[in-house]
This record gives sequence, structure tokens and C-alpha cells, in this order.
Amino acid sequence: MNTPRRAPDRDWFKSSRSSNNAACVEVRFAGGVVGVRDSKDRSGPALAFDAGAWAGFLHALQTDPA
Repeated sequence: MNTPRRAPDRDWFKSSRSSNNAACVEVRFAGGVVGVRDSKDRSGPALAFDAGAWAGFLHALQTDPA
């Protein structure tokens, strides 16, 4: 995981499963990096993950029974 940084407002999207309860994150895929930011603070910092870390995160979400 890289240091949080500001990110331009291009190519960000919210999950189709997101609701309007203001508890959403946005994701962007760019140049082998997956960016994640708070949808309520789009001008704030973003986290950046490499593809392997993102794939592991998604796998954990899909396989965790909780």
C-alpha cells in the first residue's frame, strides 16, 4: 500500500451495490494501480494498492462467511 495522495476526478466509480447512505468508497483502475477514496471527500486523499493486494482483498471479501 502506498502513501495516501490526492487523485484527479477521472475514471472513479462506486459499486452498483452502493446505496445512498453516504458510507461508500469509490474505486479507480489506472496503470496497474487500484485507487480507493471516500466518496464523501473526493478531493481528499486516496489509497493506492497494487493489483495483487487488490485481488487478495476481493478474494477475502468473497470467501469470508461473516
